[in-house]
Amino acid sequence: MGLLTLVEDRPTPKNVYNWRVYYSAAVAASAAMMIGYDSAFIGGTLALSSFKKEFHFEDLSTSKVNLLSANIVSCYQAGAFFGAFFAYPAGHFLGRRIGLLIFSALFCLGAGIMLGANGARGLGLIYGGRVLAGMGVGGASNLSPIYCSEIAPPAIRGRLVGLYELSWQIGGLVGFWINYGVSETMAPSHRQWLIPFAIQLVPAGLLFAGAFMIKESPRWLFTRARREQGIRNLCWLRQLSVDDVYMQEEIMAIDNAIEHQRTTIGLGFWRPFAAVVNSRQVTYRFLLGGSLFLWQNATGINAINYYSPTVFKSIGITGTNTSLLTTGIFGVIKTIVTIIWLFFLIDKLGRRKLLMIGGVSGSLCMWYIGGYIAIAKPWLAPKTGGSLSKGGISAMVFFYLWTASYTPTWNGTPWVLNSEMFDQSVRTLAQAFAAANNWLWNFIIARFTPQMFATMSYGVYFFFASLMLCAVVFSYFLIPETKGIPLEAMDRLFSNEHPARKAHKIVLAELRVEDQDFRRQSVAMEKPGVEQLEDHNTESSRFEKV
Repeated sequence: MGLLTLVEDRPTPKNVYNWRVYYSAAVAASAAMMIGYDSAFIGGTLALSSFKKEFHFEDLSTSKVNLLSANIVSCYQAGAFFGAFFAYPAGHFLGRRIGLLIFSALFCLGAGIMLGANGARGLGLIYGGRVLAGMGVGGASNLSPIYCSEIAPPAIRGRLVGLYELSWQIGGLVGFWINYGVSETMAPSHRQWLIPFAIQLVPAGLLFAGAFMIKESPRWLFTRARREQGIRNLCWLRQLSVDDVYMQEEIMAIDNAIEHQRTTIGLGFWRPFAAVVNSRQVTYRFLLGGSLFLWQNATGINAINYYSPTVFKSIGITGTNTSLLTTGIFGVIKTIVTIIWLFFLIDKLGRRKLLMIGGVSGSLCMWYIGGYIAIAKPWLAPKTGGSLSKGGISAMVFFYLWTASYTPTWNGTPWVLNSEMFDQSVRTLAQAFAAANNWLWNFIIARFTPQMFATMSYGVYFFFASLMLCAVVFSYFLIPETKGIPLEAMDRLFSNEHPARKAHKIVLAELRVEDQDFRRQSVAMEKPGVEQLEDHNTESSRFEKV
C-alpha cells in the first residue's frame, strides 16, 4: 500500500471522492477559523503596549494584571462551554446547517460588541462580547465536526473532519501574524489593538455566508423522517444515482441503524439522555470521548496558544516584537504540519497510533525544555535584546519539535474520534458533551496558566510532560482504531468484545465478508444496481493487500 492508499470498507466508486463532499466539509469546517484566530491573537494583543496603556494596566500590580488577562481570555471559554450544550437542541430540531448559521451569527454579534470597548468604557464590552462570541464558537465546535463526519465516505472521513483542524490552524496562523504586523507597522494607538479584534468578523462572516450554500446532512434528514430529501442530498454528495449498488448499501446501512436505534434507544429529544444513564456502552463512550479533551489540554497546548509571550519569556526571549515573531513561526509550523496530518497521516496511520506517537515524542521535548530552564535559569541572564544563548536556542528547537509532534497527533485527532464514534441518535448530544469538555479544560488552563508560571516556573513543563505519558497509556488500552469503519458499525468497534488494540482489524474483516455476501445476494435476486457490480469487482482485489 502506498502512502496515499485509502483504507476502504468496501469497493468504492472513484466519483464518491468528489469536489462536492470536500466543498461542503470545508464550509462547515471553516467554523474552526474563529476558534484558531482567537486562541492566537488574544494573548499577543493583551501584550501590546497600546492595549495596556488604554486600560491602565501599567498602573496595576503584576498579580492584578495576570488576573485581568486570565479573566479576559477565560470568559470566552466559559461562553463556549455553554454554547456547546446549546448546540444540542439546535442540532436536533433545526439541523446541522441551520445550527451553523445561528451560531456564526451569534459570534458576529459578540465580536461586534467588543469593538465598542475603550479606556473610558472599561473592559465590560470586551467581557460581554467574548462571552457571546464564545457561545457562538462553542455551538459551532459541536456541529461542524458532526456535519463533516456525517457526509463523509468512510475512507476519507478523517481527512474531511480534519479540515476542521486545518481551518483552526489557518485562523491561528493569521492571528499570530496579525499581532506581529500591527506591532511592527503601527504606532501604539487605539486602532493598533482594535484591528486584531475586528478581524474576528471575517471568518464568522465567511461561515455565515457559506452555510447558505451547503446541503443539510442526509443522516440528520433520515432521523427526522425526511428520507426522500436525505436520499437526494446523499446522491448529490456521492455523485451517484439511487440505483447504484454503493448507494443501496449506504442507504440500507442508514435505515438499519436508525431502525435499530428506534427500537433500542429511541429517536426523541430526551432519549439520548436516557441512553447515557441506562446503557453502559453509551456511558463508556461518552466518558471516553470527553476524556480525550482532558488529555489534549494536558499536553499544554492551550497554555502556549493563549499565553505564548509568557511561554517564550520563560525560555529567555525578551521584547514584545521578538516574542510575537517567535509566536508567528510557531503558527507557521503548526499549519504546515497540519496539512501533512490531513492528507498523509490521519486516514493512513489512523487515530490510535498518532495519539501514542504524539504522547511519547511530545513528552520528551517537554522534559528537555523544563530541564534547560531549571539548570540555566534564563530569567537571571542579562537582557540582550531578544538573543538567546546556545542552550536557549536548543530549548527553542525542542519547543518547535514539540509543536511538530503535538500538531499531527493530539491537536485534531480527538475531534475526529468524537465526530465518528457515536450512534446517529446520540451523536449530537455526545459531541456537545465532548465539546463542553474541551472548553471546560480549555477554561481551566486559560484561567490559571499565568499563576502556574508565576509559582511553578519550569515545573509547568515537567507537569505537562508527565501528563503526556499518561495519555499514551490511556490511548493504548482504551482507544480502538476507527479509520475506514462506517459510522453505522461503530457499535461493534466499541462493544468491548475485543481488546482496543485488536478491535479494528476484526471488525473491518467482518464488514468485508458481509459486503461480499450482500453483493452475491444482489446478483442472485437481480436487484437494481447489479449492472454496476462488474465495475466495482475490478477494485475488490485491493482488499487482499489491506
